[in-house]
Amino acid sequence: MKLTLTLLLAAMAVGCGYSSKSTTPATPGTVPVITQLTPPNMNAGAQAFPLEIDGTKFNSNATVNFGTTVIHPTFIDSTQLNATVPASAVATAGIVHVTVTNPGTPGGQYGGGTKAETSTAMDFTVN
Repeated sequence: MKLTLTLLLAAMAVGCGYSSKSTTPATPGTVPVITQLTPPNMNAGAQAFPLEIDGTKFNSNATVNFGTTVIHPTFIDSTQLNATVPASAVATAGIVHVTVTNPGTPGGQYGGGTKAETSTAMDFTVN
């Protein structure tokens, strides 16, 4: 009986090698770059308006961050996005930081995928 118990405990300690799940961390994603905003400014209190974002490495599901307002733009291609900026985002004068975020891609059962990446901010002036 003692030998059987010892063998059982030894087998439980060794295991089959598949008892521990290993996960793969997400890899860096594609970092978008903004080169130009058109228009580069707007008057405070303006109505909603179209904003063209030119640059590189935009994913088709990228989002535009106009200050704290997240906008789902129209994807033209990897170098151009068109966004409609709501009037509430330009209600008061000041500088608004505009960025583009490429969302990450999910991994599989054991992780992987890519991380979300956000461009360096470009300033938009609200006069």
